[in-house]
Amino acid sequence: MTTMTDASVREFKMPDVGEGLTEAEILTWYVKPGDTVTDGQVVCEVETAKAAVELPIPYDGVVRELRFPAGTTVDVGTAIIAVDVAGGAPAAAEPAVAEPATAEPPVPAETEPKPAGSGRQPVLVGYGVATSSTKRRPRKGPEVPFQQAPAVVAVQTELNGHAPAPTAPAAGQSRPLAKPPVRKLAKDLGVDLATVIPSGPDGIITREDVHAAVTPTEVPAPAPVTQAPAQVVPAAPAASYDAARETRVPVKGVRKATAQAMVGSAFTAPHVTEFVTVDVTRTLKLVEELKQDKDLQGLRVNPLLLIAKALLVAIKRHPDINASWDEANQEIVVKHYVNLGIAAATPRGLIVPNIKDAHVKTLPQLAESLGELVATAKEGRTSPAAMQGGTVTITNVGVFGVDTGTPILPPGESAILAVGAIRLQPWVHKGKVKPRQVTTLALSFDHRLVDGELGSKVLADVAAILEQPKKLITWA
Repeated sequence: MTTMTDASVREFKMPDVGEGLTEAEILTWYVKPGDTVTDGQVVCEVETAKAAVELPIPYDGVVRELRFPAGTTVDVGTAIIAVDVAGGAPAAAEPAVAEPATAEPPVPAETEPKPAGSGRQPVLVGYGVATSSTKRRPRKGPEVPFQQAPAVVAVQTELNGHAPAPTAPAAGQSRPLAKPPVRKLAKDLGVDLATVIPSGPDGIITREDVHAAVTPTEVPAPAPVTQAPAQVVPAAPAASYDAARETRVPVKGVRKATAQAMVGSAFTAPHVTEFVTVDVTRTLKLVEELKQDKDLQGLRVNPLLLIAKALLVAIKRHPDINASWDEANQEIVVKHYVNLGIAAATPRGLIVPNIKDAHVKTLPQLAESLGELVATAKEGRTSPAAMQGGTVTITNVGVFGVDTGTPILPPGESAILAVGAIRLQPWVHKGKVKPRQVTTLALSFDHRLVDGELGSKVLADVAAILEQPKKLITWA
């Protein structure tokens, strides 16, 4: 991972943090030339096609050079930082990033703490957990100027008639406190964190603070031009949606990987989708009873938990649904384990982490795993390993008020179950029309290895369990 460029300088190369990925984008640098680093210290955060990962440096020394600025996508194996392991100062002739016209005076170390509890543990395989990942090194040189995203610069140039100029913090002022994802958001939106009023604990800037700083009032109206003699022309009405007609957003990271995977899956696996509408009133009653069960206290108990358990029971009854297609060997690979994927919408895009060996988990264990999976995804801490090896997936489109859908299979999987919104509807129950809790399930499957009979049986079993939850006992 390192190479020698002279007797004392070592280069740290972009590692493969996603098990086979070829590139990663540098989101944030936590160090700059002249900073002292120690073995295991996190020096930057990068985003792969699957997740954001913090990278620790594997040796002690002084940063000589940052080879790429934040926002750059770098190929795996390319050197991204040079460190003088002998402790020498950085070479003046090789600055990593151009300095601003007016350099910022050195900021005292005590003004640059990393907020307690805001740091994340590095997840790079082979380095373990670095205890210094929550600390920031003292700043010894000029601050790297704020860089705005190209799309934002283009929009602001069109609105204002000139490109926005970076604003460096005033002399003696500490760098604003914000977590890496918030700094990334500010960069994408073209917001200078030095101008944002923090609302978080200990003066930390939150995502809401950044969004609040981006308002239409920030764009000044163009000054009227007076000519003599001239006719006063009424001002054009303000745009009802946005002053900018278009915004171009680069396709990268999770969004790029999702797009490629969905296209590959849609045009490789012949998809079939079947639907069933089912009365889930008894399931909802069971959910409320389980919430009072002492064995499930403190765990995430909701309809998704019982839907997941119902799918696992259906797979146990029809194991051939849990398979994959091996194109190279022209074989169907039947899996004797279930890594249950749960589609999750996150600020970085759609991800599908999975619960390993979900088929052997008890209901409390499944509830605990679901809770951890959802919480980790919302915090943006899902590891690449958690998103690999899935066999069957559930996507809950009902949380968005959608009745049903035709989901696309995650690559390499044989089936995906979409769960629609649960609504109170008129339903024939025991010969009478009564208000019942009803939902629609949709099962998409790969018709190369799952025929209509098998797919129908699995979907019918899931529906039967949700209508009569006691089948979880008789069929398990």
